[in-house]
Amino acid sequence: MDFLLHPATWLLALDWGIRIVALAWIPVRSAPAAARSWLLLVGFLPLLGLPLYLAFGHPWLSRERRERQANASRVIAERQQPLARLRWTPHDDSIADDIARLCERTGDFMPMGGNAIALEDDYAASLQALLADIAAARFEVHLLYYLMFDDAVGDAVADALAEAARRGVHCRLLLDDVGAKRGLRAYAPRLRAAGVEVRAMLAGGLAWRRSARMDLRNHRKLAVIDRRIGHTGSQNLAAPGFVPGFPNREVVARVQGPVVAQLGAIFASDWYIETGEVLAVPEQPPDAAGTSPAQLLPSGPAYPFANARNAVIALAQRARRRLVVATPYFVPDDATLDALEIAALSGIEVQLILSRSNNQRLTRWAQDSYLDALLEAGVKVALHRPRFLHAKHLSVDDEIALVGSINLDIRSFALNAELGLLCYDPAVVAQLRRIEAHCLADAEHLDAAAWRQRPHWRRSVSGIARLADSFL
Repeated sequence: MDFLLHPATWLLALDWGIRIVALAWIPVRSAPAAARSWLLLVGFLPLLGLPLYLAFGHPWLSRERRERQANASRVIAERQQPLARLRWTPHDDSIADDIARLCERTGDFMPMGGNAIALEDDYAASLQALLADIAAARFEVHLLYYLMFDDAVGDAVADALAEAARRGVHCRLLLDDVGAKRGLRAYAPRLRAAGVEVRAMLAGGLAWRRSARMDLRNHRKLAVIDRRIGHTGSQNLAAPGFVPGFPNREVVARVQGPVVAQLGAIFASDWYIETGEVLAVPEQPPDAAGTSPAQLLPSGPAYPFANARNAVIALAQRARRRLVVATPYFVPDDATLDALEIAALSGIEVQLILSRSNNQRLTRWAQDSYLDALLEAGVKVALHRPRFLHAKHLSVDDEIALVGSINLDIRSFALNAELGLLCYDPAVVAQLRRIEAHCLADAEHLDAAAWRQRPHWRRSVSGIARLADSFL
């Protein structure tokens, strides 16, 4: 019986005990694809896999945050009821009719007409537009961004906010605690001294235990100036050089009209979720400024459904002629991958635009593993160069454009708070088509036969990286 007292025996028992408990526990708490990844890790490395699963295994949020999101959604629904006259109603049985209803039921906001929407893919021009709007602000500036660096762009935005506050403009800056760590450290004290309210979202470090799983992030990018002008898209408050030698390419929408009130509601919701403070929200949205119908789609782990994922799949399923998707990070779940393949196999022109350069090597390796099946199904794949394509946008036929912060990866679909702007206007789609054409003109277009001839070691590396899709 001495072997029962030997440390090696207890270690072996613990090793197998972890495996058995994981087999019974993880599939119940995780989606099938994520469960497979975690069980593989725990099966190979039980003593390492278990603590990693406990820390990162599912998108845990505190009850307080979930309740605050539910309260915010309830208030948004109540505030929209008296505004039925502003609702845009698409034609029955149209693509827009299906998508608008889905997004309203899952993301709270109804489609509203009367908007003016300008898309900008010039990094400097979109930044200057934001700075000019802040400089012209009369009473309120609200900024919510994932990332703010202590660089020339961060300096310019901080200076503009401080100057606006000195003019008596009420300025609030809401930044992700991890993504904007450098900006918070560099600018928060100075901005607070100037009268700007600065708050960090989803605290990092040991403070994460009180609110959420440590790697859940608020990835949204939006600005609301004087409750009449809004900015949203993929561009952060930082210089474009995320990838050395490959400056970012972005798409930002500058909007005016009733949908700006929805951007304001998103800011107020995130401010309330983070601080508990209820901001004053006007009863009436801005007056009509154009003719474009639009609708916001927020998503994130605080919502009961995977809003962004479901919208992307629905858009792919309803395309009739052409579907174009641009994303810097492409690590889709099975349902999204199937939707793209089925669309292509149905005879729809499906164009996927990715970035040839990438600042996340493991993601790039995993991404390559998905391209074989897509190319085989007839999906056209282009790798944009020479810039890092950080923009995230999608267009369906000539009817719908989607721009925002949503990547086509599991992290965006399940872990990050994201934001998309849906535009139901052929004129806005035409703007996006021109941007897509520019991206495709500076791209390497993959050939299915040549892609299949890539070295076997690259195939193996990509396959192994894909096993970590739920961790990316």
